[in-house]
Amino acid sequence: MVSLEILFICVLVIPNITANAASARNGVTVAGGKGSGNATNQLHLPSDLVVDDDQTVVIADTWNHRIIQWKKDDTNGQVVVDGKGLGNRTDQLNYPSDVLIDKVTDSFIICDQNNRRVV
Repeated sequence: MVSLEILFICVLVIPNITANAASARNGVTVAGGKGSGNATNQLHLPSDLVVDDDQTVVIADTWNHRIIQWKKDDTNGQVVVDGKGLGNRTDQLNYPSDVLIDKVTDSFIICDQNNRRVV
């Protein structure tokens, strides 16, 4: 029997970091932080995020089946895609795992994992 092993490697390149750079001792919560849940100040298993040009953080909030955004210094996010709960209709998501911003069309590209589609 043939054994097939696949290794996935993710490389993050951060430019202009010197070898003697000091690391931050205290982080700043920019989204969520109020426990797991579905309120607009909570996340439930966020899996991906992207930051746009105006410092808005857009998050694939996977177990809440929504895409939610936090503008800089906000205490609550705003649901921007779905929020209608788990489903397979065209207006619902089912465990969204990734989100990108298409700057040309000013829209989101979402990997809707359990619906096996990209929207």
